[in-house]
Amino acid sequence: MPNAVGSEFDHAAFDAKSRRVFIAHTARDCIEVIDHDAGRHFATLPGFSGVAGAVADDGQILATNRGSASIAWLDAGTLETRAVFKTGARPNGAVIVARAGLGIAACIGNDTEKPTLQLFGLRDQKHVSIDLPGRPRWCVTDADAGRIFLAIREPSMVLVARLPDLGVVTHWKIPSSGAHGLDIDHSRGRLYVACDDSTLVEMNSTSGDVTNVWPIGGPPDVTFFNPASGLVHVAIGEPGLVDSIDPRNGNTTRTVTGAGAHTTALVAPDQLYVISPAHGGILVLSDA
Repeated sequence: MPNAVGSEFDHAAFDAKSRRVFIAHTARDCIEVIDHDAGRHFATLPGFSGVAGAVADDGQILATNRGSASIAWLDAGTLETRAVFKTGARPNGAVIVARAGLGIAACIGNDTEKPTLQLFGLRDQKHVSIDLPGRPRWCVTDADAGRIFLAIREPSMVLVARLPDLGVVTHWKIPSSGAHGLDIDHSRGRLYVACDDSTLVEMNSTSGDVTNVWPIGGPPDVTFFNPASGLVHVAIGEPGLVDSIDPRNGNTTRTVTGAGAHTTALVAPDQLYVISPAHGGILVLSDA
């Protein structure tokens, strides 16, 4: 990828409709677009100040821009920006629900603003905001987008809120410190929370009960569950690893990547993109 050596990236996403991968290139204030089927860099989209992450759903992309306190709604096919919405300070984790026209951003806040979770109607301009008990990390929804799950660093927990109004908020505390990466297995009803104390926590997504804890190779970041392989992939930037855990038996496979490679994109059913500043591009791992 252009200008990738020694650079800084964040959360990336694969859009199955356009067959493209969208990568937050934080240090260059842009989004890199990969044509997955052609196996090549396709475009660089400028103007995303301090972009912290990209998420995808049904041909639509949502990007969080920490530098401009905003989220951007993009068309994955045309690469055009449909709208930009102002958020709280330092938006981080995000969710887009295309069928409901919802964009959600978890905002870290700053010295004058509390952390917040903010919901936007992408078409009707609806806006809902709730205060958070601590610094937000990543977030996901359940299968029918009736609830959102948000990892909170300290106190370490998963915050759960009802959609589409962010109502009925509950806090599920977890036994590991620094909840960070997060994904969900819809079929088995399990959340996977990668934590700063080098553990992966499995939780029941209905009750919040902790059902398992596994060690991982260091403080994690981006975490993906692959429903095709049944594996949970956790990116660890230092020293540069991906730990792949099979929650059915606890077996772990460790893949050496590169220093600073803390962000990934799952291209189901059988590939994991690892964005590696040390390599100046992407390592493509098999998940078959």
